[in-house]
Amino acid sequence: MSKPSRATPEARRLDLIEATARVLAAHGAAGASVRTIATEAGVSPGLVTHHFGGVARLVEATYDHIAGQVEHALARAVAHASDDPRARLTAYVEASFAPPIADAALLATWIAFWSMARADPAMAASHARHYAAYRSQLEALLTACGVAPAHCRLAAIGVAALVDGLWLELCLSSGTFDEAEARRLTSDYLAMLTG
Repeated sequence: MSKPSRATPEARRLDLIEATARVLAAHGAAGASVRTIATEAGVSPGLVTHHFGGVARLVEATYDHIAGQVEHALARAVAHASDDPRARLTAYVEASFAPPIADAALLATWIAFWSMARADPAMAASHARHYAAYRSQLEALLTACGVAPAHCRLAAIGVAALVDGLWLELCLSSGTFDEAEARRLTSDYLAMLTG
């Protein structure tokens, strides 16, 4: 009989990160305790401290992990689009209205992150970094579509705000409008920006 293998430190960290995302989605920021996360991950509370030094850094690592998954999904959408700059911009924007991004559990996790970012400087810095990367990618895609560099920053902020608002409502109130209507709204706005 072979000995059961122990999880690698990287695998254990990922298990804790994924458990934290589930806890945040189910219980919000207030429910993200070391004990609750450890129970969700099926490990002892000491492993949270061992791998992350405490719940605050674990939540920050979870934010970075989830944001990385979203960034990967957006990049994958662009990679599967044609070489046409408008098709690439459209793919980037519309990916937010389909799984894995348009997901009620992901929304609940983001709401917890956003509430924590208001009180924790490290979380605020993570949020600022990821939002800047998102805006920067939008600016690059808008520039490729012919939007003047002087207008790209505000155009990217406008696109991000439209997408965020539609994404929130799509996840919260899916009966109000559907993915196709969200795409149509963003398509009209992008057409206005890119002429």
